[in-house]
Amino acid sequence: MTMRPSTEGVVTGSDDAFLASYEQLESRDHGVVPPWLIALRRAGIAHFGELGFPTTEDEEWRFTNVGAIASLPTHPAHSWDNPQPAARELERFTFGQMPSIRLVFIDGCFTPSLSSTELSAEGVEIHSLKNALQANVDWVQGHLGRYSGADKNAFVALNTAMVEEGAAIRILPNRRIEKPIHLLFVFNTTQRGASIHPRILIVAERGSDARVLESYECLQEGETFTNVVTEIVMGEGTRLEHCRLQLESKRAFHVGTIHAHQARSSHLITHSISLGAKLARVNINPVLDAEGCECTLNGLYVVDGGQLVDHHTAIHHSKPHCNSHEFYHGILDGKAQAVFNGKIFVRPEAQKTDAKQTNRNLLLSDEATIHTKPQLEIFADDVKCTHGATVGQLQDEAVFYLRSRGIGKDAARRMLVHAFASDIINRISIEPVRTELDQIMFDLFEREPGV
Repeated sequence: MTMRPSTEGVVTGSDDAFLASYEQLESRDHGVVPPWLIALRRAGIAHFGELGFPTTEDEEWRFTNVGAIASLPTHPAHSWDNPQPAARELERFTFGQMPSIRLVFIDGCFTPSLSSTELSAEGVEIHSLKNALQANVDWVQGHLGRYSGADKNAFVALNTAMVEEGAAIRILPNRRIEKPIHLLFVFNTTQRGASIHPRILIVAERGSDARVLESYECLQEGETFTNVVTEIVMGEGTRLEHCRLQLESKRAFHVGTIHAHQARSSHLITHSISLGAKLARVNINPVLDAEGCECTLNGLYVVDGGQLVDHHTAIHHSKPHCNSHEFYHGILDGKAQAVFNGKIFVRPEAQKTDAKQTNRNLLLSDEATIHTKPQLEIFADDVKCTHGATVGQLQDEAVFYLRSRGIGKDAARRMLVHAFASDIINRISIEPVRTELDQIMFDLFEREPGV
């Protein structure tokens, strides 16, 4: 298995390290996991072999060079015997000890001693994925791998080949889960190429209502690799708010993919907040597959230095009378780069679609670059669809307005940048998360230098 030739600076290399990790997993799990999982993994590695890592010749990866990922000497992060962190070391990742149902993963491994003592509260069933697979939980088998598109995306294929750990969440019919479900992934290694491939399955059954938070953090600044896939299955009349926070090391590489399948009258809200990683790519793909569905996609990316963040979204309107709303804000400084590629597909039978998409970007440096491409592909004739993108700097009029009220120029600029970010942050309903992110933005943009 070799990569396709490199182009435009993509480093040619071998995926032997990934293949070796797959073979070690298969050997270790022989006779332990069910046959259907072995078949799923084998399909994943076969697709990965066929696809290879994408290059900048691929339109979907035109501005995102993954050569650095392909050339990493990757090994499972748990291969190194790092000491387990104390609970107090994770307090800064728990939003002021926010009441939640929390699963903690250190270097990709579920850590019960740092997780909630009771994982399954009334109305929700939660497992670490590894435990669910070994127990052959029937509803996991019924959904895992059905929606993710491993035959089309090399990173999803690689994740599928390496399916081992993560979370399996099932919200029971007509239940509202008051506490957020928090999946906390923490790197505690500095080993170059330490990698994790979490797989998350969320099944929201008819009439249920829940909030799920994924956060990706680090205790050590390392050149690590996260490749995560989340599958969301929503039954009729469900409501799910999904929030993913990526605050990994600025030396790290992060690829995340969300696939959501929505049934009649379901409502999905997603928030994608990306602040960390040297290179981060997030794909979000909801399929509105019955009448009355609605989805809202919110995103915020704040990057500086030499960071690159790439958001690709694809909303599929497959049935009539569905609504989608998309709001992404970007703040770029230094030589940072960002990509926003948002697609809305409206199938011929999806009449009465109402879809809106907006991408706004604020450049704080003359050297920062944004590639934004909102797109509509409409094959129905009775729809309301709009899209737009803006790229610019702070408006002089707004700065002047604040200065006329006695606020210094630098302070005025920082306040306006903070407000630009807060427009997305304030859409998150989980108050402790909103408060923490607002503090991060304050520290970035409003705190006086030297304070």
